Amino acid sequence: MIFTKDKSFYISLFRLALPMALGNLITFLITLTDSVIIGRMGDTATASVFAGGLIATALQMFISGIESGVTVGISQYWGKGEREAVKRIMSIGTVLIFSFGTALAAASFFFPEQISLLFTKSGSGAEYLRVLSLSFPLFALSGAIGAALKGVESPSVVTFASLIAFVINLIFDYFLVFGKLWFTEMGVLGAGAATIIARLSELLILVLYIVFKDKRIKLTPLDFFKLDKKISKDFLKYTTPIVLGQTVWIVNTFFASYVFASFGSESIITGLSVANTLNSLSYIIMNGLSGAVGIIIGKCVGKGKVKILKEYTYTTQAIFIILGILTSLTLLLTKNPFISLYTISEEAVSVAKTLITVLSITIIGTSYQSACLIGIVRGGGDTSFILKNDAVFIFLGVIPLTVLALKLSAPIWLVFFALKCDQIFKCIPAAVKINRFRWIKNLTK
Repeated sequence: MIFTKDKSFYISLFRLALPMALGNLITFLITLTDSVIIGRMGDTATASVFAGGLIATALQMFISGIESGVTVGISQYWGKGEREAVKRIMSIGTVLIFSFGTALAAASFFFPEQISLLFTKSGSGAEYLRVLSLSFPLFALSGAIGAALKGVESPSVVTFASLIAFVINLIFDYFLVFGKLWFTEMGVLGAGAATIIARLSELLILVLYIVFKDKRIKLTPLDFFKLDKKISKDFLKYTTPIVLGQTVWIVNTFFASYVFASFGSESIITGLSVANTLNSLSYIIMNGLSGAVGIIIGKCVGKGKVKILKEYTYTTQAIFIILGILTSLTLLLTKNPFISLYTISEEAVSVAKTLITVLSITIIGTSYQSACLIGIVRGGGDTSFILKNDAVFIFLGVIPLTVLALKLSAPIWLVFFALKCDQIFKCIPAAVKINRFRWIKNLTK
């Protein structure tokens, strides 16, 4: 039986995935708004914010790693009804996320030129990165609180906060980038300032909810000073592989950006930026569903409902295969209208179309192996497999193949495929791992 007959699975999946997907969409729209508005200013402006966008992506990926650890742990303890353990996990997760966000903000604020030179030969975008860096600690705290609320099945408030942030970002982008009303025209720096205001608004809403409205976690300021050594040790044990896995992906992302920067063309950087933006859009539903599956699986493990996990596992795999095919078709059908939103050169348009076509192939593999592993395997408590899997394919596959493609002066589409080929090849070990059911691990104490 491929599709489970348990209606509660589909109800829970929809109830959790919808607000998560909406939250992902709104977060994406904040980035998209900046991207499109700046994209209307041409190749130079788009390329100038490339480095800032990469650093923000690195922060988001790192935060996502700790968030996953928070959600996995909290969902299992929530399944057992242990609220105090939920508080302890949220506390240590928040401290770690905020510490990293602050450190990255400091590096980006004081050394923006050096960081920008890593990804663009001209070092353009340094001032944009300096302004944007002030939003990093705010985004980090929002991510920590949001992960905890998702873990206790309260994702709607996170979606609402993201929606308010999007509206505010859109309004201030218009005012600050173009200098409307009484505001001074700031160009790309205005987009960074608008992001700061939006992230501050998002954080304020979540903090007010936790303090005055929340009835599930019931967190108080004093909880951040109460550390349970046993829970903290366990949290670090199962979260460290997730964070290291995200670090591998950060290295891979920076490597890909360095590869494209080595071509020395603003048009190529612009084309990559546009393609990556549409690629992020394609992940929205996928990430929402994988996050929802992770919570459902984790809750079942916490309750000891191991038998029904097999049904849920088969159903999830089928869902993500279908989703991958649909996403592939969507990318092909929407690439031209999406690219038309930007005022960029013909060369950049050509590069973007080529890269999006490659993504329409690899996204099928991504939907199956990545979403299933994150939703099923990681949600079930095995947090180390994804790290091992990613490290092997990236360092022994992606990087050597990409270097070889560059040495042979391969066309840009082939270089990009070499950077994305692991998304297809990882499906085989993923299928074996998932269907052996050796990933079920109860992390609660």
